[in-house]
Amino acid sequence: MRSNIDDYNDVVEAASQFTRSVAEGNSKYAKQLFTDDACLFGFLNGKLERGSIEQFYRNVDTVGAGSEFKTRIDVLELEETLAVVRVLEEGWGGSIDFTDVLLLLKIEGEWKCVAKAYNQNSDTITNK
Repeated sequence: MRSNIDDYNDVVEAASQFTRSVAEGNSKYAKQLFTDDACLFGFLNGKLERGSIEQFYRNVDTVGAGSEFKTRIDVLELEETLAVVRVLEEGWGGSIDFTDVLLLLKIEGEWKCVAKAYNQNSDTITNK
């Protein structure tokens, strides 16, 4: 059975906490979305990041999004208690483009992110 439009809107609203944190360079909004034990996986400038979501919070709080930062949220899959969301980011830190995939679960009636995986677009990788 397909979820109704309100359910999709609820998932987008939850994921917007992620994009708001990145846009404002302040992890406080994302901390409302992610569970305490959420994990992340991805490559930043060719180096594998994996582990606690705390790494993401540090990155957000350290690097401002930049004035040209843009995002798009797409709900790829939505079931009763499970959602898969793709977030496109352009211009993070003024130069990096990402595709993030967020795995959300509806826990006690609230959408929470339990995992974040991402790809940094290859044309924005800085080799140091």
